[in-house]
Amino acid sequence: MEFIEAIDYYEGCESGLGEDFAVEVYTTSQNILAHPKAWPALSGDTRRCLVNRFPYGVHYSTEPDGIFLLAVMHLQRNPDYWKHRT
Repeated sequence: MEFIEAIDYYEGCESGLGEDFAVEVYTTSQNILAHPKAWPALSGDTRRCLVNRFPYGVHYSTEPDGIFLLAVMHLQRNPDYWKHRT
């Protein structure tokens, strides 16, 4: 939900910026898949990888069968709002 809202917000700011944001989040998720342990643990198996060019982070957990994306989160938002998803 936050991801789609952020795309819409950036697209409303400038044509094409929403797509740029989506591409940066996609690139971040690909980096996470390639190197899931590269970013420090926040708590337990939950980690955060920052998105280039935008004030967002992708929160994820490492699971036995892969990666679970928890949130695409604005860095100035309440930092604990997503914790119920773990």
